[in-house]
Amino acid sequence: EVQLVESGGGLVQPGGSLRLSCLASGFTFGSYDMSWIRQAPGKGPEWVSTIYTTSNTNYPDSVKGRFTISRDNANNAKNTLYLQMNSLKPEDAGVYYCARKVKPAQYDYWGQGTPVTVSS
Repeated sequence: EVQLVESGGGLVQPGGSLRLSCLASGFTFGSYDMSWIRQAPGKGPEWVSTIYTTSNTNYPDSVKGRFTISRDNANNAKNTLYLQMNSLKPEDAGVYYCARKVKPAQYDYWGQGTPVTVSS
C-alpha cells in the first residue's frame, strides 16, 4: 500500500523558515518523480516543486530561490521527501501535500497534508 505522510508544518513569522518532510512507503521511492503541492484556503492546488529521479529539481517563479526540494532514498527505511522553505511570506500559507508524480501535472498518490501558517 502506497503511503505518503507529511510532517513539519506549523506557525512561522514572515521571513522565517520551515522544513517539511514526507515519509514514503509501499513503493520504490527512488523510481518516481515527487512533488510538493499546496492549497491556500479558498484557492485551488498550486504546484510548488518537483524533484526527478535524476535529482534535478524544478520550481515555479513564486518560490524559486526560497524553497528547496530534496529527497533521501538511501534505504527503504528512510524514503523521505523534504521541502526547505526560507524567507516565508504570508502568501505561502496553506496546506502542503507531497504527491507522487506520474505524468506532467498528474499525481496518483497524495499525502494527508501538513498546514503552514505564516503570520506575525
